[in-house]
Amino acid sequence: MPHHLFECSQVIPERKEHAVIKGKGEDLTSCLPKGYLNTIPGSISERGCAYCGAKHVIGTPMKDVIHISHGPVGCTYDTWQTKRYISDNDNFQLKYTFATDVKEKHIVFGAEKQLKQNILEAFKAFPHIKRMTIYQTCATALIGDDIEAIAQEVMEELPDTDIFICNSPGFAGPSQSGGHHKINIAWINQKVGTLEPKITSDYVINYVGEYNIQGDQEVMTDYFKRMGIQVLSTFTGNGSYDDLRGMHRAHLNVLECARSAEYICDELRERYGIPRLDIDGFGFKALSDSLRKIGLFFGIEDRAEQIIAEETARWKPELDWYKARLQGKKVCLWPGGSKLWHWAHAIEEEMGVKVVSVYTKFGHQGDMEKGISRCGEGTLAIDDPNELEGLEALEMLKPDVIFTGKRPGEMAKKVNVPYLNAHAYHNGPWKGFEGWVRFARDIYNAIYSPIHQLSLLDISQDEIPGDQGFVTRRMMSDRNLPEDLRHSTELREYTGKYDSVSDLRKKTYPDFPSSNTGPSAEAEAVAD
Repeated sequence: MPHHLFECSQVIPERKEHAVIKGKGEDLTSCLPKGYLNTIPGSISERGCAYCGAKHVIGTPMKDVIHISHGPVGCTYDTWQTKRYISDNDNFQLKYTFATDVKEKHIVFGAEKQLKQNILEAFKAFPHIKRMTIYQTCATALIGDDIEAIAQEVMEELPDTDIFICNSPGFAGPSQSGGHHKINIAWINQKVGTLEPKITSDYVINYVGEYNIQGDQEVMTDYFKRMGIQVLSTFTGNGSYDDLRGMHRAHLNVLECARSAEYICDELRERYGIPRLDIDGFGFKALSDSLRKIGLFFGIEDRAEQIIAEETARWKPELDWYKARLQGKKVCLWPGGSKLWHWAHAIEEEMGVKVVSVYTKFGHQGDMEKGISRCGEGTLAIDDPNELEGLEALEMLKPDVIFTGKRPGEMAKKVNVPYLNAHAYHNGPWKGFEGWVRFARDIYNAIYSPIHQLSLLDISQDEIPGDQGFVTRRMMSDRNLPEDLRHSTELREYTGKYDSVSDLRKKTYPDFPSSNTGPSAEAEAVAD
């Protein structure tokens, strides 16, 4: 068994079984780390709790809802505005967060009166919002407040309102993934089937496990509409509370994030007979296969093929341009659950980068199985790493860039490794054909950023040119220069021949395809 024990974790030998290095010829039975277990005491996990998984990941992307946490204010603050779940109602769910602000006196005497008062105040402050979700936290779960009874009282007093209760305190699972399950099941138990939707097409789907990060959902729903498909509801990005009550009338559940939302799909299949179809919106091949599967289900394959042909012809030349310049760059793939395996193979095949490490803080064994199976020999796989293990891995692997969340990403920047926000993106959306090119552009800009190159200088020793602009690593690399300029001893003389960055790029890369995304450019070359 190729287990790996980090030097910083020598005092926690149990951590050895949570990290492996994939060796030659090894299969999943010998290189799968333990996962989805309670955090080992002393390892200082950076995981989210079950409450976070319910509210922050699944609940909050619903756009027309007052999301109120019944507990200390810190719980709701920790789950507010850290992801870009945008919506078309002026981002109400991002602008506001609500908490009952439970304090010591409420723990002693109960907080039900406080809860009801806060619910009424919230509805009064935002009279145009008639829907609410109440999230239970550890504190109020331990004292036993009857949230359901309070919600029922309010709905009787305000009959035009509707309230959903999510009982998912932080201790309800080993990580935020436990909260995903809790809210999925609670929603189908309480709300699905309580409202009849309007059907306008012969092809009707629920788009499940899609959170509209920087507009991801809009890209995908555009493809569906071009195929003549009605998207009945989106669970839960830009999702409407009442639309999601009518999920039971869809013909097909199209599932994107299997880690966070497969539970409701499985229940809809069991209770209402709605089939589940897993898709992948990341990568040209995976997305093309996904659209074909949906087309095949409804018998409209020709519509899918038309979209694939049009989008591929438009965006593939740009993707190839970036692939040539990202070839061999090393990547640590440290995202959430499903992106671990959505991206692992696709970025290697279609962008030319090399995945040297995968990790997940809350993924299950199945996520690791799929992720590791798509990685090559020598890949380091880690379950639930802490900051010190992350730093040690970066020192060992020396990646060119990492894809991860803000906390480990900011930590990586301190050791001169650029990062892309795998949870909320840098310049998304990243789904769809154009989005995949945009992802490649962000990787390119992260690695070749002039500012990043400047950060590598030691100002106490290195000479910093002050009379000329910065030149990126791409421009300094012989293999990327035109044939007649390779092995040039004075690149700056070359850059000085041109009046503008666009002139320089035109001379250096006459083959670069024109389109809307362009390499954001051209910040890439010289800054005069």
